[in-house]
Amino acid sequence: MLFRSAATQTPTATTSTAPSASTAASLAASSSTTVMGATAGGGTVLVAGSNRMTLYQFSSDTANSGTSACTGGCITKWPALTVPAGSTPSAGTRATGKLGTITRTDGGALQVTYNGFPVYFLSGDTAPGDTNGNYPNWTPVKP
Repeated sequence: MLFRSAATQTPTATTSTAPSASTAASLAASSSTTVMGATAGGGTVLVAGSNRMTLYQFSSDTANSGTSACTGGCITKWPALTVPAGSTPSAGTRATGKLGTITRTDGGALQVTYNGFPVYFLSGDTAPGDTNGNYPNWTPVKP
């Protein structure tokens, strides 16, 4: 799938895969920008800076609650975007909302929040630009 980078507007091809639940904790560590806006699925969505994968919001989460409603089997299908302990998420191009973190109750990882809502990947997205997670109760995050 072709992906149009928000920063360069140059199409690039990739064979990157969606993060598994076990690798989600280290995804942001490889990039100084945690989230950014990008063109994907015919619109502008929030993507992870480390791998350019689309980020999603879960309608069962409550803004600024400090918790995630996605646990157990849910977090396996919808891995959290996390940052290493002691890190602060950073915004890149077109990400104008408020970034923060919550501490997950299922392992203590720091999950990134955007405008108070925890953000997630979809394990079924296999390349940057994929937006396969448009399910009931799930939507791509808009910058």
